[in-house]
Amino acid sequence: MLLFHGPDAQLLDDALALVTRGLFPDPSSAALGREVLDGSQTEVQAVVTSAMTLPLMGGVRLVVVRHAQALAPRSAAALGAYARDPNPATRLVLLADEGLRVSRDRRADHWLVQTLPAAAIVDLPARHGRELSGWLRERTAAEGLQVSEEAAKLLLEWAGEDGATLLGEVRKAALAGGADNRSVGVKEVGAIVGEHRLADVFELTRAVQRRDVVLALKTLERLLATEEPMRMLVLLTRDLRVAWTVQTLVERGQSSAEIARALRLPPAVVETLSRGEPPARLAEKLARCWDVERRVKSSGEPCAELTLLVADLCAER
Repeated sequence: MLLFHGPDAQLLDDALALVTRGLFPDPSSAALGREVLDGSQTEVQAVVTSAMTLPLMGGVRLVVVRHAQALAPRSAAALGAYARDPNPATRLVLLADEGLRVSRDRRADHWLVQTLPAAAIVDLPARHGRELSGWLRERTAAEGLQVSEEAAKLLLEWAGEDGATLLGEVRKAALAGGADNRSVGVKEVGAIVGEHRLADVFELTRAVQRRDVVLALKTLERLLATEEPMRMLVLLTRDLRVAWTVQTLVERGQSSAEIARALRLPPAVVETLSRGEPPARLAEKLARCWDVERRVKSSGEPCAELTLLVADLCAER
């Protein structure tokens, strides 16, 4: 029995694919031996009952529960008892598409983490920035696609940090280079993103850095006509995180060259960011971005929240 949990749906899918291939080398056998349940539409006792069911024709069964975090804690004791003495003919895999341990947004461990043995729990990482860029290049290489470092960085800036979305954009970019193309560079990414859209995104982040509220709000208005507000929020948050990191390292006495090497940024960019706002103010702005993210996810009006955020980020303090 295994519980995979983490916010990246692509990592969950990859983990499930790995387990499935290990159990069913012949893909056709998975059709008879696999059952998929939805945690938001089933009860824990039904999961345990399914896991206790023996295979029809011998072999092994795979029972998958997606959105496992939505399982109600009723019959938690039954699941805990099953985990301690599982059916040897069944592999029960729980997939939770959010982190289940104590965090900024969670006051206590989810009941699944408290119920299941530690050996059954797999914490999937939430990758960001350079680490996510490296994962994207490795993951697409497994599909025979070669993604340049610059193209991966550009995709993160544009598409955000969702693994499934990034993979989809890489595949589209490869096709933009031709049916047989296996190489993705800045040119191919630009073909699917569009130069005008990229220019607007960079204009928005530059205007916020310069605290030019008029230009920032006009650019934001253009972008919101066609783009998702959360994508814009991700871009702004990432830029602020980079600026805060640079300023923090400057305060620790690191040179611009050292920072540029560590963060893989152009020296000119580091020089510009090092002359920006102090870390304390940037930390306040980051907290403001996280607050807006929580509000939007709690049914706040995305466009209005983002407009107020941009005006606040540009304000002098």
